[in-house]
Amino acid sequence: MATVAENPAAAAAAVAAAVAVAEDREPQREELPGLDSQWRQIENGESGRERPLRAGESWFLVEKHWYKQWEAYVQGGDQDSSTFPGCINNAALGVLFPSIPTDDHKPILYEINWRLKEGLVEGEDYVLLPAAAWHYLVSWYGLEHGQPPIERKVIELSNIQKVEVYPVELLLVRHNDLGKSHTVQFSHTDSIGLVLRTARERFLVEPQEDTRLWAKNSEGSLDRLYDTHITVLDAALETGQLIIMETRKKDGTWPSAQLHVMNNNMSEEDEDFKGQPGICGLTNLGNTCFMNSALQCLSNVPQLTEYFLNNCYLEELNFRNPLGMKGEIAEAYADLVKQAWSGHHRSIVPHVFKNKVGHFASQFLGYQQHDSQELLSFLLDGLHEDLNRVKKKEYVELCDAAGRPDQEVAQEAWQNHKRRNDSVIVDTFHGLFKSTLVCPDCGNVSVTFDPFCYLSVPLPISHKRVLEVFFIPMDPRRKPEQHRLVVPKKGKISDLCVALSKHMGISPERMMVADVFSHRFYKLYQLEEPLSSILDRDDIFVYEVSGRIEAIEGSREDIVVPVYLWERTPAHDCNNSYYGLMLFGHPLLVSVPRDRFTWEGLYNVLMYRLSRYVTKPNSDDEDDGDEKEDDEEDKDDVPGPSTGGSLRDPEPEQAGPSSGVTNRCPFLLDNCLGTSQWPPRRRRKQLFTLQTVNSNGTSDRTTSPEEVHAQPYIAIDWEPEMKKRYYDEVEIPGMGGTFSSCLSTRRTSSPQLLQLGTEPRDPGRGYVKHDCVGYVMKKAPVRLQECIELFTTVETLEKENPWHCPSCKQHQLATKKLDLWMLPVFLSGQGPRRGWLGEGRERRGCTRINPLPTHRDLDFSEFVIQPQNESNPELYKYDLIAVSNHYGGMRDGHYTTFACNKDSGQWHYFDDNSVSPVNENQIESKAAYVLFYQRQDVARRLLSPAGSSGAPASPACSSPPSSEFMDVN
Repeated sequence: MATVAENPAAAAAAVAAAVAVAEDREPQREELPGLDSQWRQIENGESGRERPLRAGESWFLVEKHWYKQWEAYVQGGDQDSSTFPGCINNAALGVLFPSIPTDDHKPILYEINWRLKEGLVEGEDYVLLPAAAWHYLVSWYGLEHGQPPIERKVIELSNIQKVEVYPVELLLVRHNDLGKSHTVQFSHTDSIGLVLRTARERFLVEPQEDTRLWAKNSEGSLDRLYDTHITVLDAALETGQLIIMETRKKDGTWPSAQLHVMNNNMSEEDEDFKGQPGICGLTNLGNTCFMNSALQCLSNVPQLTEYFLNNCYLEELNFRNPLGMKGEIAEAYADLVKQAWSGHHRSIVPHVFKNKVGHFASQFLGYQQHDSQELLSFLLDGLHEDLNRVKKKEYVELCDAAGRPDQEVAQEAWQNHKRRNDSVIVDTFHGLFKSTLVCPDCGNVSVTFDPFCYLSVPLPISHKRVLEVFFIPMDPRRKPEQHRLVVPKKGKISDLCVALSKHMGISPERMMVADVFSHRFYKLYQLEEPLSSILDRDDIFVYEVSGRIEAIEGSREDIVVPVYLWERTPAHDCNNSYYGLMLFGHPLLVSVPRDRFTWEGLYNVLMYRLSRYVTKPNSDDEDDGDEKEDDEEDKDDVPGPSTGGSLRDPEPEQAGPSSGVTNRCPFLLDNCLGTSQWPPRRRRKQLFTLQTVNSNGTSDRTTSPEEVHAQPYIAIDWEPEMKKRYYDEVEIPGMGGTFSSCLSTRRTSSPQLLQLGTEPRDPGRGYVKHDCVGYVMKKAPVRLQECIELFTTVETLEKENPWHCPSCKQHQLATKKLDLWMLPVFLSGQGPRRGWLGEGRERRGCTRINPLPTHRDLDFSEFVIQPQNESNPELYKYDLIAVSNHYGGMRDGHYTTFACNKDSGQWHYFDDNSVSPVNENQIESKAAYVLFYQRQDVARRLLSPAGSSGAPASPACSSPPSSEFMDVN
């Protein structure tokens, strides 16, 4: 780089000295040495022009005509010769445009604008002299008035050293004054950081102000010069290119950002707003509350925030890390922190940050709901790689303990980790745990120490669950009952029956469990099926099926028949037959003795089972009916499907919601019915007809000729007029009440979540509630210490994840134990946001991680196996600083944040762009999802007088003790 650009003040002084030499040469001129001595010093000496080039040194241009005249003078041997060259004159090489400011209140500074002519050739137009030879000539002969020295640097390109005769001339301007530019020369090997420092000096920028550079390209658009460590050559800057310096505003925003933000960050009423730094909301851009909550938590980690506010990140941006994001995530997060902590915003729009995240992590593109913990994981990893101080990662081989002391192995593991990963994230969130694997065959013990950033520990989860069921007794005088049963989570259907039998006094063998949906059997369960196949939202019916119906004499073996309730619509088609069907009520499982399994017998059984809801016709009604039927007997058959086929040669049922159920049903028996419909002709008053249907209950079995040897489903077919006259729709369960609505809509609408402790479903008038319905299985808040205790217990590896034993050379289901060795400065605990049950996706009963009474003094000393410093117990105690809350289910929900301000110590509640102060006793919440804790020794250091006066102390800038982000999964 030219001297002018390297130090403008020094350059001006040099020019002034050169002008003085030109004006008064005789007093400044040293006594001329002998001609032979001059020749040796300029041409052949160690300082002569024949010496080799060295990268970084300065060489000077001398006009070839003057230099030839000097050679003739010294070679002529006569010091008084008329060939005396006079002052050095480089006028033929370029043009000098000096200008002097006229401001009387400032010292005179010379703005140099010297440009060489294009196409000059060494040896023809000029010669190059090293600095020493140049200074000899100037001291002997002087420099022509008004001409500055033409200094050039030696640069190395592709391992070739050369004098950079034509440096890059850049036009420096400020964003708010594009009309005034400064032309400054820079070497191709000068860094962009030097260009930025030169611009700051030229525009007299205060040290505490943030600045950045933009380059205007040939297309007229602006490109950010992100990496200040690359050279002018690498940045592809050219002579005459416009470089714009931008200065951050007081509110933390960049002037250029206003062009990209849809909504101005500061409204007119907020222009003069001055509030508490950090008390700033984030606008919800559309399902971005998860991002807002994560950012608010991370923004209130004091050490990390101070790192960005004090611009420590600028010197550590890693633009060449292939695992990083070219520093863009770090800069976007830094901009967000500076805005939030400027104190000039009530809320800000994180539009630029959202776009950056979506650009580098496609899963966060768009505006779908996501998990705040997943974003935190991505953000911390991205910040680490963007700020990694290791520019070139070396290969590190992981070594087993092999019997060495734990202290030695742990120190080696941590040093190896730091050789590849060294950033403020490692300093703040990384820790170390010990992993011990024991082979069950050969007894080989493997001990390793592994760094962690996200420590996933299990939650102590209850092994019980509560199921809501409806019991349907065989005795029609008893109303169906609603029960709440406590059953094992990993139990079977038989466990549900056993639990119900304790309430009802009925043997489990006399129960059958069914899932009822939309007035039909969705599934009939076998006793050995797992309870996990039942979702909390399912409507589970338990029927009393085996045993005798007291009013009917039976044989030794019963047949259990599924029965649906039909109502035909009053419309007719061209054949004068009914075509509309509608299921109603809940289906039945009816036990019929084999010796009575006829249409007549089945009709009598159903009349008995429905006696609570059906009014039996009197004799007058029967007589009237017989007369009418006799008159019409020869005209029409009974309404319904035509008679034909036999149930002794049945057909397989069509696939439906219970497809496959018949093959698994434990009561498949041959049928003894002779026709598919009954009665074939009415001889006496019948309230309804019976018909065989498929498992859907929507079609006649006779319409499917493929059905063979399948369990019959019977439909009670009501005509509208008969149903209205003899059927009590008020008394029947599931008719007209809330339960009927639940039966028909629960699988087609959004899931209705059953949370323990809420009101049970109201089944309507037709049911009674057992005393157990009021039971609530309370869940005590989970303490983080319990999670760590469970994390550090010995476990056996699963079959899907075996360990390859290096001793016996086999994959083994080894026992594994994890222990905490080194704790982080900041840790976080993640609670359950949602649960998975079977194939459904529903949030389980909420498990609360209670930050209180562990709001302060959360002690981990009992879990750290590294030899402890008993004189400093604060190294193992933590205080809560932030909580990310989640409300709702997996598909939807909302995120908010509790956070403690690092400056005031006041807790606040952040709900997108709304911020309000809260008390510490308001922090406890069932919605707590991610908890952030700060180690007490760090908190004390940050609040010390040295850290609280003026600019707070930033331990992150000086690599504090390692730390960790704990993910309690």
